[in-house]
Amino acid sequence: MILPGDSPQAIEQCARHLRGGGLVGLPTETVYGLAANAHDDAAVARIFAAKGRPADHPLIIHVAGVQALGHFAHGVPAYCTALLQAFWPGPLTVVLRRNTGMAMAASGGHGTIALRCPAHPVAQALLAKLADAAAGGACWGSQVWGLAAPSANRFGKVSPTTAQHVAEEFGEAFPVLDGGPCAVGIESTIVDCTHDRPVLLRPGVLTGQALHEACGVALAAPTQAQQPVRAPGTLASHYAPRARVRLLEEQALRDALHTLPPTAAQRVAVWSRWEDAPTAIRQCTMPDVAAEAARQLFAVLRNYDAEGVEEIWVQTVPDSPEWEGVRDRLQRAAATWTHTD
Repeated sequence: MILPGDSPQAIEQCARHLRGGGLVGLPTETVYGLAANAHDDAAVARIFAAKGRPADHPLIIHVAGVQALGHFAHGVPAYCTALLQAFWPGPLTVVLRRNTGMAMAASGGHGTIALRCPAHPVAQALLAKLADAAAGGACWGSQVWGLAAPSANRFGKVSPTTAQHVAEEFGEAFPVLDGGPCAVGIESTIVDCTHDRPVLLRPGVLTGQALHEACGVALAAPTQAQQPVRAPGTLASHYAPRARVRLLEEQALRDALHTLPPTAAQRVAVWSRWEDAPTAIRQCTMPDVAAEAARQLFAVLRNYDAEGVEEIWVQTVPDSPEWEGVRDRLQRAAATWTHTD
């Protein structure tokens, strides 16, 4: 059931649903999330069951602002505070040391916790409504709300960027607040802030340079021990459509298209930064600007899946910092093809 995100009645309905242990499809600026009360382990278990996600894979907890930080976590380093001042609300998730007893199920049983403050007005309106109810005593013994909200899709598959995507994935299983298409389009940047310097666990639209400039500390690459379970979306194969994704340099892609037998043309679709593929082949033009390509990425993959293609051939993206988030998502989407080709 899709509800208008700009309706106070719909916000109240979803707040009641969450307080009762239910799930809600939630728009954020990155992708749509599948939200539950982070303090309610039974509700969080419903997220894992709905997604088919292993229970030891932590979820991101969405909070209204930095005032919630001390409720869930401790040991916040100065560089983390600087990052939050620069990028919250926004597409940045920080991993911190979890306070004892806080959101254990949502954190996958780990001693760390992933926190984000979404910038989307609908997400903020829902968090505010829940906080109002908490202040009135209608909460789990705390006035600090957090919503565990991984992407609202089956585990490992393409993330949703519209309310309709969520409904197509889960049907009428829970209400979905419609906040329009996601402005960012790929998941948040995740930074581990439990060390003496920040560690980039998952790239997003925020570049390493932007993060460095904001906090004054250069980011470190994750060690093998810090991946893949401590942060969402860091499996080798992830964000994958039903169709196989193949990444090709421009000339290799052109050569492959022009040698493709006519009988195979209908099973292949292309996403590239040029438009002269053979006419029998479905083609969508990839934007030259990384932020716009990020916004379109998951919708393109979902649309091609809906058209029933068997393979999606994608031109590799530029090897520059602003494309890192898109490149990461494409490489993970193509991992199954890469491992079996």
